[in-house]
Amino acid sequence: MTRHDPKPPQGIGAVTGEPVILIPGLGCDARVFSTLIMALNDQHPVQLAPVCRGDSIRDMAARILASAPAHFALAGDGLGGMVAMEVLRQQPDRVTRLALISAGPLSPTPQEAADREMRIFDAQAGRLWRAIKNEYPAEILYTGEAQANLLENLQKMAKRLGPEVFCEQSRAMQRRPDQQRALRNYRGPAMVICGQDDMRLPLQRHEFTATLLPSARLCVVPNAGHLPLLENPRAVTDALQEWLAMPLRLT
Repeated sequence: MTRHDPKPPQGIGAVTGEPVILIPGLGCDARVFSTLIMALNDQHPVQLAPVCRGDSIRDMAARILASAPAHFALAGDGLGGMVAMEVLRQQPDRVTRLALISAGPLSPTPQEAADREMRIFDAQAGRLWRAIKNEYPAEILYTGEAQANLLENLQKMAKRLGPEVFCEQSRAMQRRPDQQRALRNYRGPAMVICGQDDMRLPLQRHEFTATLLPSARLCVVPNAGHLPLLENPRAVTDALQEWLAMPLRLT
């Protein structure tokens, strides 16, 4: 991959780093990246790419690519990580570096896809609060004092996006493709980030993801479960700043 040194947009003269696109997870908005955005504000042009339209990973990725810079660093959380892998599959030469947070490349099992039906039904029936509670059950989160506040924030973000977005995102998760080949073919700097106590995607799953990427580093975040961006945002921000400092590979 040829290195491209993007020029800073007009009006942001002090921002000299490559553009960074951030993709939040299911039911989440910009608030999951707030600590990171503040840290990068004077270093990189940052673009949030919420996946709020389309009911397939392919369509979501295509929409992001349509408005993205020519070349960019790409980080995705959960569903956002799965969309990031599809962006990589569609146009790998545009992605200067890749970060995956609480996301894996495998298609869902039949049981995983079936489990989403009840959550979709709840959201359609006006019980979005219950759909979110079951999407992010307490057992997949870090059992710290801040868990109650975290769950409240999840409910607020999902309510802001609305039940229709939740259902579209859930359908996309049900139909997500296997992305192992896309990861194996990528040669840019990569980082795989997971919570130490993630029970939905245990450490072994993230270790497998990291082995697929030839230039990946694995970062295990302490005091965090499936939502390290909310559970330990400082540690994730530090890891992503390290990721952005990794040298670009020339091919």
